[in-house]
Amino acid sequence: MATLLEQLSTMTVVVADTGDLDAIRKFTPRDATTNPSLILAAAQIPAYQSLIDEALHSSRQLLGNSAAVEEVVHEALDEICVIFGKEILKIVPGRVSTEVDARLSFNTEATIAKAHKLIGLYNDAGITNDRVLIKIASTWEGIKAAEVLEKDGIHCNLTLLFGFSQAVACAEAGVTLISPFVGRILDWYKASTGRDSYAGPEDPGVISVTKIFNYFKTYDYKTEIMGASFRNLDEIIELAGCDLLTISPKLLDQLGSTEAPLMRKLDAVNPVAAESQVHVDMESFESMMRADRMAFEKLDEGIRGFSKAIETLEAQLAHRLAVLEGGAAFCHVVQEIFMLNDLDGDGCITREEWLGSDAVFDALDHDHDGRLLQEDVRSGLGAALALTTA
Repeated sequence: MATLLEQLSTMTVVVADTGDLDAIRKFTPRDATTNPSLILAAAQIPAYQSLIDEALHSSRQLLGNSAAVEEVVHEALDEICVIFGKEILKIVPGRVSTEVDARLSFNTEATIAKAHKLIGLYNDAGITNDRVLIKIASTWEGIKAAEVLEKDGIHCNLTLLFGFSQAVACAEAGVTLISPFVGRILDWYKASTGRDSYAGPEDPGVISVTKIFNYFKTYDYKTEIMGASFRNLDEIIELAGCDLLTISPKLLDQLGSTEAPLMRKLDAVNPVAAESQVHVDMESFESMMRADRMAFEKLDEGIRGFSKAIETLEAQLAHRLAVLEGGAAFCHVVQEIFMLNDLDGDGCITREEWLGSDAVFDALDHDHDGRLLQEDVRSGLGAALALTTA
């Protein structure tokens, strides 16, 4: 008997949800998706250090020796996402999804600009737009950005999608693909109800995606549906027949080692009759989101989580840049300290912002004014620098 993965691949496009190139080679999916958390995880793999270094060198060369660490790191972040994307496209025959900085999720114009930059980096490498999906959070601002980008010929994958209103708004905006997060919906309901588990057909995430799928097919929306964020095999089995499913290497392994009959559960040709068609504008979108506590909370949580992953990756990049640049490392360490601690960006660190111990803060605060400037940190760490360069 064929494995579950072999059977699933005959009715659904299987996508690898990972930045690990070896895992993608192993499962040979048509497409692959990445996000800041996956890139952060991949960046910890020693074999990929050369890709990280390549991005940092390229960004320093582009911006010049006088550019601040923060500038080089911000540039390198875009380079890294595209470098991983380019490596993935050497393996998969289809598309790669590359995510816009989650911190731009409520800024339409900035999202559009970042998407153009990312697709420009791909184009400079000879990769055409049809092989890239730009991932954007499914806020109203993100959906409006995607609407503009689609008209510009830049295809979008709307992510962090939890509610029906988000799905309808994306379809009406003409986006290429949406990624409803099945497992995260389940997580919320388990925490909210106290239930330990849900049977496959009763899984709230499965029910949500099934509803969206039948609605889109009933009213002939062209937006593809890619179920994402799975917690178990049952969720995947219940969505067999969905346009696409993006699956982690762990679950792909389980699918590939399990032999059992697999039935098609979703049928684009003969969808289950959907409810009446609705249309959303900004006011109704926001009203529907406020009424859906799960979608509202999970969207906020997702944006904060992806933003934190980006900040963590930026801190690691700043450290790696200091290592690579040798003699200039001390200056970069000082700037890294400010990037992590100067929370309001006003050029000084207050005691409330300081993430370290009070003892270190007091040692650096020579004039005892409760504020650290970059010069305070440089002079305070000067003895350590002298020791390391002696």
